[in-house]
Amino acid sequence: MSESPTPIRRALISVSDKRGLVEFGRALTEAGVEILSTGGSAKALIDADIEVTEVSDYTGFPEIMGGRVKTLHPRIHGGILARRGTDDNEAREHDLPPIDLVVVNLYPFAETIAREDCGFDEAIENIDIGGPTLLRAAAKNHERVTVICRPDDYLALLETLPEAPGAHTRRMLAARAFAHTADYDGHVTRWLAGQLPNRILPRKIQIGLELADTLRYGENPHQSAALYAERGRPPAGLAAARRIQGKPLSYNNLLDADAAWKGANALGPEPACVIVKHNNPCGAAHGDTLAAAYRKALACDPSSAYGGVVAFNQPVDDATAAAMAEVFTEVVVAPNFEPDALKTLTARKNLRVLAPGDTESAELELRRIDGGWLVQQTDAVAFDRESIQVVTQRAPNEREWHDLEFSWAVVSQVRSNAIVLARDASTLGIGAGQMSRVDAVRIAVMKARDQQAALDGSVLASDAFFPFADGVETAAEAGVRAIVQPGGSKRDEEVIESANRHGIAMVFTGRRHFRH
Repeated sequence: MSESPTPIRRALISVSDKRGLVEFGRALTEAGVEILSTGGSAKALIDADIEVTEVSDYTGFPEIMGGRVKTLHPRIHGGILARRGTDDNEAREHDLPPIDLVVVNLYPFAETIAREDCGFDEAIENIDIGGPTLLRAAAKNHERVTVICRPDDYLALLETLPEAPGAHTRRMLAARAFAHTADYDGHVTRWLAGQLPNRILPRKIQIGLELADTLRYGENPHQSAALYAERGRPPAGLAAARRIQGKPLSYNNLLDADAAWKGANALGPEPACVIVKHNNPCGAAHGDTLAAAYRKALACDPSSAYGGVVAFNQPVDDATAAAMAEVFTEVVVAPNFEPDALKTLTARKNLRVLAPGDTESAELELRRIDGGWLVQQTDAVAFDRESIQVVTQRAPNEREWHDLEFSWAVVSQVRSNAIVLARDASTLGIGAGQMSRVDAVRIAVMKARDQQAALDGSVLASDAFFPFADGVETAAEAGVRAIVQPGGSKRDEEVIESANRHGIAMVFTGRRHFRH
């Protein structure tokens, strides 16, 4: 690759992200660069008294089809793709002056489809055609052409004007442009596949990741770790959380914060708290206030809550922050924090305080295995009384129905085999990650009794069916009065008979919620 100085004489600018555009355009003009531009970019530059040649004037061909066709013209692409020393005579013969700089970023497709009111036709119109073509052409010919696809890279060029950046920088910018178009096509592919009947899993998945944060360490201190976010999508969710205070996060901190944040949001709009330790809830509750919800959640298993992650589904007030003062907590997560609450929380210097961005509803979950990836649709948890089957002689009373709905939301967040005991919208005992379901029941009962919780009148949620009646027998001995489970075991009749014998109301949801 030649390292001889390459002057920039002509630039094509067509950007959706107009951050720094005017200042950049003015610097180009002052360096003697002719600017070609289109649409909103041209207007922004002209309004700032920067001389611009409209692409339609340059090509002698108007924008047509509502702007769908404007830069797709030989005078544009010939000027970009012409190779120095190879195509010079042909370019002169056909009047294709060289274009030395291409500054393009694409229609905001990911941002558009993220809007709830975005329809199919609007999404289609936000699929950029000319932009990716310009970027790919310029990146292919980066020996001569400099390509910029994001405002953050303007400085790399401004530092070298009126010459182009060096060969290494041009190659780096070209690689960045190809990554940009690959990410863009990946977003379009996933969205379009999602419009097909039954939301068929795509044949190919493109995921472009960009370093968002370097973490303190991985699961163990000797492992390096980092947080990556999808390129080309607006920052969202926990990955875009503001760290208001506290030490940098570790891999485990973020895993637990994610489990707690998802759990808190799964409990609906009323004040809710979830406490997580080692990626499992060790307490969850609704309350009249966030402070009340926290105290109820903590009461489930205060020893496990030590050094855990606490998440709330509403902004934290000072009363809630004060309620947390006596327990060592690694991370607290909430949509926001009132000023007085921040004063209380930030007095604890080691406490990480996180405020996530808007929660993102992911369509697919990916997990690495040896030699490949497992991909599945995300688990949707619902509790619809009309579709739930009461299978016992006694139906749940109204209080039990409310507690069954609450416990069903919590158990979906617990690692399998999972059992949750609850009463009055508060967990009493949680059995997680056991190889046998009856052991998960025994652990949940043991946890509740450790806190001297009265289990009489409690409810039980099981993430999958009971393979034997022993789990129901253990629950009945502890005082459980209602059970929610998916059903579907070969021994369902034995399980139902056991529930009837003990006067337990049992309902089947028909859907399990394993979490491995």
